Amino acid sequence: MTFNRALHRAAFLCTEDPTASELETWEAWVMAMQVGSALFASATAPEGSTVECMIGHEVRTIPAVGVTHFVDAGTWLEAFWLAVVCRDQARMTQLCQVPIETLRASGAVFEEYIYHWVDVLQTYWLERPGIGDKLVATFDATDPDRLRFMDREMMLKVLYPPVNLFYRFVSQDTDKFNEALVQGLELHKEYWNASEERQETGDGDIPLAILALTCLAHDAGRPIEVESEYLPEDLLKRAWLGEFPT
Repeated sequence: MTFNRALHRAAFLCTEDPTASELETWEAWVMAMQVGSALFASATAPEGSTVECMIGHEVRTIPAVGVTHFVDAGTWLEAFWLAVVCRDQARMTQLCQVPIETLRASGAVFEEYIYHWVDVLQTYWLERPGIGDKLVATFDATDPDRLRFMDREMMLKVLYPPVNLFYRFVSQDTDKFNEALVQGLELHKEYWNASEERQETGDGDIPLAILALTCLAHDAGRPIEVESEYLPEDLLKRAWLGEFPT
């Protein structure tokens, strides 16, 4: 619950501070990243031990909790994307060392695609072999006809676009990347503005995965030809990086 509140606050502040030019906004994003990463540090620490995690400008001692229901693949993705946006490579590496079996052991029910997707991201960041085959497996698993729990619209408009954007990123095709970025942002907006109920959740305030992947592309020197309220400029261009220890 603390993580969800922190993430929603970070995204909400960007609706009031669209370029993320205020220190409070950066602090909120860092806080969300810190809490998300702490969840998995606690879950993967040896039983009976503790971990020290920086959260909100303070080093806090957190007991190891083992695998729990909230240490799932969906939460892992959010924690990883936050680490990317905040450019915290150490946390990215720590998260990528969390075994996929640990995420499955949470008991959460997901489409199989999500485990392929996590595997792709871990393989990419840790420079493991086989990313091509794993990406193909992820694409195959996003086929709407293979869905068991999720509706087609969510897959096609929210979950598939980041996978496609990542493919364009690793393919180093700048034009295709920017095309996929425009399409992904349009689909995100279309989905989350389709009803008042969806708008009120706040879940669509920021397309976290798309923002993170655009940050990766920016840091790799790829020209980003898209401007959007969904891509806060000072987050994208890491304007606050190094402002305070994270």
